Amino acid sequence: MGPLHSYPREPQGRRIGIAVALVVALALAGYIGSVVGPHFKGSSSSTTTAPTLPPSTTTSTVAHASVKVLVANGTQEANTAGHFTQLLQQQGWNVGTPTNSTSSASTTTVYYAPSKQQAAALVASAIGAPATAVQPLSATVPVANAAGIDVVVVIGADLAGQGFPATTAPS
Repeated sequence: MGPLHSYPREPQGRRIGIAVALVVALALAGYIGSVVGPHFKGSSSSTTTAPTLPPSTTTSTVAHASVKVLVANGTQEANTAGHFTQLLQQQGWNVGTPTNSTSSASTTTVYYAPSKQQAAALVASAIGAPATAVQPLSATVPVANAAGIDVVVVIGADLAGQGFPATTAPS
């Protein structure tokens, strides 16, 4: 006697074909998910947080044109104040006519008026002076007519003559 129920047997090749098709479909779905998934994941505001800047990274909120800067030559090097005035002017700072200091300076100092410390630090960085050069503006600043100025730069021997011409050649 034979089996109680007789089911038609499927050919072995058909089963293998179905198995291969399923594996290909799963592989394709995985590939598509790896390509498209990050785009959806990055746009979801509920699962991601905004990146934060490192503590050492700051952005400047000082409008250069709003800061009155006066550059004074504290050396015997000709055109020093003029060179740094032009450098700052090219960066958008509101610079006055370059002048000479009332005494010589071995190191550059950047003086700042009240609430202008950040601007002074930016000016110091722009001219290549160290952060330690930034000091509060006082009555002893060696520059005449500094009233109403936000940042006073006294160029010392440390920055004088660093690759710029002492005089401008005629064109």
